[in-house]
Amino acid sequence: MAANINRKAADLSLRSMLHTIKQNDMDNKIPQEWNDILLKDVTFIDLMKHRIYNVLIVANPYDAFMLEDDGRIDEKIYNEYVELGLRYPPTFKQVSTVEEAEEVMQSMSVDLVICMPGNADNDAFAVARAVKDRFPMVPCVVLTPFSHGITRRMQDEDLSIFDYVFCWLGNTNLILSIIKLIEDKMNVEHDIEEAGVQMILLVEDSIRFYSSILPNLYSYILVQSKRISTEALNRHAAALRMRGRPKVVLARTYEEAMAYYDKYHDNTLGVISDVRFPKDGVKDPEAGLKLLREIRRRDEYVPLIMESAEANNRAKAETEGFRFVDKNSKKMSLDLRHLMEEHMGFGDFIFRDPKTRKEVARIGSLKQLQDNIFNIPYDSMLFHISRNHVSRWLSARGIFPVSAFLKGVTWHKLKDVDAHRQIIFEAIVRYRNMKNLGVVAVFDRMKFDRYAHFARIGDGSLGGKGRGLAFLDNVIKRHPEFNSFPGVKVHIPKTVVLCTDFFDQFMEQNNLYQIALSDASDDEILHHFLAAQLPDSLKADFTTFFEATRCPIAVRSSSLLEDAHYQPFAGIYSTYMIPYVEDAEVMLRLLASAIKGVYASVFYKDSKAYMSATSNVIDQEKMAVILQAVVGKDYDGRFYPNISGVLRSINYYPVGDERTEDGIANLALGLGKYIVDGGQTLRVSPYHPNQVLQTSEMEAALRDTQTQFYALDTKHLDTDFTVDDGFNMQELGVKEAEADRSLHFIAATYDPNDRIIRDGLYDGGRKLITFGGVLRHDAFPLPQIMQMAMRYGEEAMKRPVEIEFACNINPDRTGEFNLLQIRPIVDSKQMLDEDITAIPDERCLLRSHNSLGHGVSDDVTDVVYVKYDDNFSAADNYRVAEDVERINNSFLGTDRNYILVGPGRWGSSDFWLGVPVKWPHISAARVIVEVALKNYRVDPSQGTHFFQNLTSFGVGYFTIDTNIPDGLFRKDILDAMPAIEETQYVRHVRFNRPLRILMDGMKGEGVVVKGH
Repeated sequence: MAANINRKAADLSLRSMLHTIKQNDMDNKIPQEWNDILLKDVTFIDLMKHRIYNVLIVANPYDAFMLEDDGRIDEKIYNEYVELGLRYPPTFKQVSTVEEAEEVMQSMSVDLVICMPGNADNDAFAVARAVKDRFPMVPCVVLTPFSHGITRRMQDEDLSIFDYVFCWLGNTNLILSIIKLIEDKMNVEHDIEEAGVQMILLVEDSIRFYSSILPNLYSYILVQSKRISTEALNRHAAALRMRGRPKVVLARTYEEAMAYYDKYHDNTLGVISDVRFPKDGVKDPEAGLKLLREIRRRDEYVPLIMESAEANNRAKAETEGFRFVDKNSKKMSLDLRHLMEEHMGFGDFIFRDPKTRKEVARIGSLKQLQDNIFNIPYDSMLFHISRNHVSRWLSARGIFPVSAFLKGVTWHKLKDVDAHRQIIFEAIVRYRNMKNLGVVAVFDRMKFDRYAHFARIGDGSLGGKGRGLAFLDNVIKRHPEFNSFPGVKVHIPKTVVLCTDFFDQFMEQNNLYQIALSDASDDEILHHFLAAQLPDSLKADFTTFFEATRCPIAVRSSSLLEDAHYQPFAGIYSTYMIPYVEDAEVMLRLLASAIKGVYASVFYKDSKAYMSATSNVIDQEKMAVILQAVVGKDYDGRFYPNISGVLRSINYYPVGDERTEDGIANLALGLGKYIVDGGQTLRVSPYHPNQVLQTSEMEAALRDTQTQFYALDTKHLDTDFTVDDGFNMQELGVKEAEADRSLHFIAATYDPNDRIIRDGLYDGGRKLITFGGVLRHDAFPLPQIMQMAMRYGEEAMKRPVEIEFACNINPDRTGEFNLLQIRPIVDSKQMLDEDITAIPDERCLLRSHNSLGHGVSDDVTDVVYVKYDDNFSAADNYRVAEDVERINNSFLGTDRNYILVGPGRWGSSDFWLGVPVKWPHISAARVIVEVALKNYRVDPSQGTHFFQNLTSFGVGYFTIDTNIPDGLFRKDILDAMPAIEETQYVRHVRFNRPLRILMDGMKGEGVVVKGH
C-alpha cells in the first residue's frame, strides 16, 4: 500500500493539485499564490511585546507572611519560569496599606497590582478600589477567600472596575496564571495579526471555578510551549518560539465570548465553555449551549468543549456533538487535558483507526510528519484530514504558515487522500526550507535531512568562512528576489560547521602542540595529525550528514583569523574534497583524514610565515571546519560544476564603458580551485555581459580562453592524504568535458574551415569556454544573479566584497546558483589628494595605467626584481620563486617592505604563465608589478585568493606593458644600482630615500615616484 501511495504521490503535480482545488473552491477561500503563504515567515521576536515585569501585592501582614515565607512566591515563580524555559520572571513588591501602595507606585513602574484579603477595617475590594481610583490605567486584580459572607457581598459589589476577581486558596500557582492571563489579554490582538497565534476561549463566570481551572490550563499550555520550542533550530530560536504558544482569553458573558470569537474566529484553537452564565444581562441556564451552537454553525471544525457541574448537561452536549467535562469529577483537569490533546492538537499527533480508535501512528515533530505522511493507512488519513486535524496540530505547535494554508485545503474542496498527502508533504518541505534559510541551527540528528540547510556542531566559533556563509544565507533570506527566476534556485550548499571547540579538544587530547609548533616539515606534521583521533561522538553526526547530502563533501578551513575584515587569511589553509561512497565506514575514514589535514595546515611552514608577516601569534589561531556539499554533477567518475566563479564588486580593470563600481567576475568550467590557482578564466563584468575582451577577437578567444579544468576523482579512492590538498583532483582538458556533455550554454565551437566561432555546440571543431549562452543568450540568469549578489552583499557589508560561487545548469535551462563564500575587500583609508596623471615620467620609477589598489605610501626603499632580458625563459620560473621566497623571508620580522617586479603572472600555478609563488612567499611586498615582455605576454590575473590578500592588505598591483607602450618601468635605474643581494635570477636593491607609491583605485592609475 505504502509503495503505491508513494508512486501515486510522486506523479501528482503540485500545480495541478492547486488548480483542482481552485476549480472546486466556490467560496474563494483558497489562497491564490502558494509562495505568498508558505514563504511568509513568522518572526517570533515580535510577539509577546507587553510583559508584566513588576507586581505590587497589597496584603495584610499575615497574608504577606504566607506568601513570603510559606508560599515563597518569588522563588516559586522564578523556578516555574526556569522550568518552563520562560524568560523575564516578574519581581514582587509587597505592602500592607493603600498609602504604602501609592508611595511605591509613584516611585517605580508597576505593571500589575494584586489586592489580597484586607483587615477588619479594609477588605481587598476597598483596597483595590482605592488603588484603581488613583491609578486607573494599571491592571488591578482582587484575590479574595470564598465564604458565604463574601459571596453575598460580591452580589452587591461593582466588580467591573477590576480587571479580574479570583478566589484565593493559598495556591501560588494562581499568581502565575493571573500574570499570564493579563499578558495574553495585552498581546492577543497584536500577536494574532502579526503571526497567526492561536486563541483558546474560556467562557466561565464562576470565580471559584476559573480560579481553579486556569492554573491547570496554563500548566498544560506552558508545557505545550516547550513542545513548540522543539521545532526551533537553535537555543535562541527555541526561546523565541515559546512566545507563539496559544493565548488564553477569559470571557464571563455570552456577549463577551461572541465578541472575542467574532474578532478572532480564524485563529480560535478551541472553545471551553460553561453552560450557565449571563446572556442579555441575565443568567441563562443554556447560554453555553447557545454559544457553542452558534460557533459550530460558523465553523464545522473548531473543537468545542462543554464543562458543567449539572450531570444532565452531558446528554445535551453529546447530542449536539460537543465534548463534555464534568466539573464534579475528581479527575476533571485530567479529562480536560485528554480532550485538548485529542482535539486541540496538543502533545503528539496520534493517527487512529477510525473504526477501532486504536493508535496506528504517533508523530512528535514536523520532520516525523514529513517522513511518515505517505505511510499512514488510507482510512486513518481520511479520518484526520476530513476533520482538519493536521492543520490544528500544526497551529498548536506554532507552525502558522503551513497551518493557515492547509486550513483552506479542506475535504470538501479536494476529495483525494493522496493529493492531501502530497500537499502536506510539499508544504512542510517548503516551510522547513524557509525556516532553515539564514539560520545557524544546532545540529540535531533527528532533524537534519536532505531538506535541512545549515547547522553547527559544537559551542565554539564558526570561524571566518563559517560566519561568511551564515551571513550569505541571511542575505539570501532577506532578498527573496534572488529566487524570482523560474526554474532557478539560489542558495548556499548544504553545510555543517564543526566549531572551534573541537579543534581545541583534538589538539589537547592528542598532545599535538609540541610537534605542531616545532620546525618539523609539513609532511611530518601531517603524519602526526593523521595518526591522531577525533572524538567518537562525531561519528553518528557525520553519518547523518552523509545520508542527507549523498554527494562529495568539501572540507574547508574556517579559522578565527581567516576572512576577518582586516586580516583575511584567504587561501592559506587547506581545503580537501572527498568523494561520496555508499560505505559509511569508508566515508568516515575519508572525512576524518580530511578534517585532520585541515587542522594540520594551520601549522605548515607557509602558515607560520604568514602569521609572522601579519603579526599574529599562531597559538591564538583556532580552526573551525566547514563540511559542505560539493556543487556539481558526477560524470562517470569525475565530479564538477558547469560554472565556478569569483565575483568582485569593485573593478580596478574597467574596459570600454565598464565602471569601477560595476564589478568584475572570473568564470571557469569545473571546480573553483582552478580560479584560485590562477588558471585561465573568462573575465566579464556582470553589468556588461556582452562585452568580453577575451572573446572580442577570434585570435584572442583561441589563445586566451580556458583549456584545462579541475574535477574531483570519484572512482579512485585515494586514502593517502598529502600536504597538497588537490591530491585527488584531476586536471582535464575541455575535450573531456565535451565527452561528459557538460558544456551546454557555456561553450562555443570554432569552425576551422570558415575560421569563425559560433556560440553553442556543433559537431567537429575545437570547443571554447566562452559562456556565451548564459552571458549573451539568456540561457540562465547568471548576469542578473551576479548583479544581485554584488549589490546586496556590498550593501550588507557596507564595503566592496568578493564572492565565490558555483552553478549547475541543466539542458532545460533550469539550474542552481550556489553562493560559497563572501569576504570584504578592504581598501586603504589613506586619502589620495593629487592627480597621479599629472606627475611627469621623469620623476617616476614605475607607472601603470592598469593598477589595483588605492592610497599613498612613502616608507618603502627596497625593490626586488627579476633579472630578465629578451632571451628570458619561463622554464626558470620555479627557481625564480625560490629566490624570491628566500629574499622575502629576510624582510619578515622587520618593519621593511619592498616593491616586487617580474615578468608574467605572479602566483600562477602554471609556471609557464608566471612565477609560481604563494602569498606567504611575497607577503612583505608593498607593490607587486607584472611586466609583459616582447616574447612573454600574459594577461593580468585577478579574482583569486591571492588577490584577495593583495587588496585586503592594501598591496598595490601594477600591470605594465612597455611594448604597447602601456606604462613605464625604469629597469635601467635599478640595473645601475649596487645590489643588497643578487642571485642568478633575482636582484634586490635599496634606495637611500623612500620611494613614494601613489595608487588611484577609481582611475586604475598607479605610480612609484623616486625620492628627492
